[in-house]
Amino acid sequence: MANVGKGIVIAAVLWITLAGVIAVAYKYIVRPGQETELEQATSSESKYKHTIAVALDSFSGYCVIRSKEFERGLASDGIKLDVQDDGADYARRAAALRDGDVQLATYTIDSYITSSAALDDFPGTIVMVIDETRGADAIVTRSDVVKSIQDLDHADARIVLTPNSPSEFLARVVLAHFNLPSLPDDWKVDADGAEDAYRRLGAASRDERRAYVLWEPFVSRAVEEGARVLLDSSKLRGYIVDVLVARREFLRDNPDLVAAFVGTYLRTAYSLSRQTGGMAKEVREDAERAGEKLDEKQAGQLVDGIHWKNTLENYAHFGLLPSAEAGAATHLEDMIARIVGVLVQTGALGADPLDGKASRIFYDGTVAKLKADGFHPARKISILQGVDDGAKMGAVAVDAELKKLSDEEWNKLVPVGELRVKAISFARGTSRLHIGSRRDLTELAKMLAAWPTYYVEVIGHARKEGDPEANRKLAESRAKAARDFLVEQGLNANRVRARTAPSTKTNGSAQSVSFVVGQPPY
Repeated sequence: MANVGKGIVIAAVLWITLAGVIAVAYKYIVRPGQETELEQATSSESKYKHTIAVALDSFSGYCVIRSKEFERGLASDGIKLDVQDDGADYARRAAALRDGDVQLATYTIDSYITSSAALDDFPGTIVMVIDETRGADAIVTRSDVVKSIQDLDHADARIVLTPNSPSEFLARVVLAHFNLPSLPDDWKVDADGAEDAYRRLGAASRDERRAYVLWEPFVSRAVEEGARVLLDSSKLRGYIVDVLVARREFLRDNPDLVAAFVGTYLRTAYSLSRQTGGMAKEVREDAERAGEKLDEKQAGQLVDGIHWKNTLENYAHFGLLPSAEAGAATHLEDMIARIVGVLVQTGALGADPLDGKASRIFYDGTVAKLKADGFHPARKISILQGVDDGAKMGAVAVDAELKKLSDEEWNKLVPVGELRVKAISFARGTSRLHIGSRRDLTELAKMLAAWPTYYVEVIGHARKEGDPEANRKLAESRAKAARDFLVEQGLNANRVRARTAPSTKTNGSAQSVSFVVGQPPY
């Protein structure tokens, strides 16, 4: 009997176990399948076929990507947009791109290079140029002892800025191109954003040798309160440039999705630019979504400080237009090389992480496909918004040529600073340029092309000892030789003049020339 009872117990346990397994299988396998079938039978198919996650920050230049019009444009192609604001944490952004948490990301070119170099990986490639700041960032001061960039050439000088931002890079551009040998290694003072730098500017003593790097709307506020602008980003080209970066694997596997994103962006930017006050309105609405209030004047100042790149300018930057049509637009390869040079020269990078191969981090295939397909930014929106399908695509922006100045006007220019240039050497006792100096002047001409709003004085120097008149004539002929060579390299002759400085030196620098840039008063 005991064995029979034991068998009954074992059988009961087995049946209970089997029933449990059946119940679990029903709950987790059969029932979900039935529910899925039921759900599918009573649901609609999503209008979205794809989701694209893009990492960015609150910079107003990215307002087009955050706009409702852009979101609707992508939705019409079955693409859902997932915008991820990382608060301008570029290291986090690069890691998200590498790990596939986002498929696209926005950067300034310098921030993409530095954050990827720190990661020891360039996980993405540039597929579009978004915008370029044209005055949105500026170096300002209230100091009575800092009236030009050159006044920062002092052991007590410091520059207050937001680290890892376009503000820091603007300061580095200045350090790379202006001759400031006395500025100390610890020249940088970190601020917690432009508003913090603006507050520090307001509290600064007028005898402090300090400059402050701000961005709009704080630049305009500071100027209204009496601050002096030493230099702003409207003075340079091809340095503070925002780009769209695509994760390499995503671009390889989904080139049509990337092209759809870029095409929709260019159409949306075109549409907003064609509407009266459209971009300013979008900037205001974008600020409100971020919890910031801008009045019409502040929004207008922001728009004035940002140049959004159109379709033709993208073609030009990627080298897809003939040189006659591309105008002064800088090719991305040259732009990247120039930016890397600034980062290395100012110590932000120890060496070039691209090994001189700037083409590693941009891809022209996306915009090339748009061009080959006859893309027009007005075409898709014409039915919905009545835009003329024959409307112009825009134009490649050009800088107005500087007018020719009289001697009196040259003498009234406000000095900005002395350019940082290798010593220009000549054959002994002559004004004949050495081969190395010709090479250095060629590089200077390229640099000056990126500073199109400045006038340049080539100043010849002569030794103090010897025949003063002979020394003066030699200095003058050397300055003219350097000036003429720059003009031969394409520098507008109106921008540059040669003159001599009083003979006060006895060392080797007395036999060279120096270069000082100036501008009309702000």
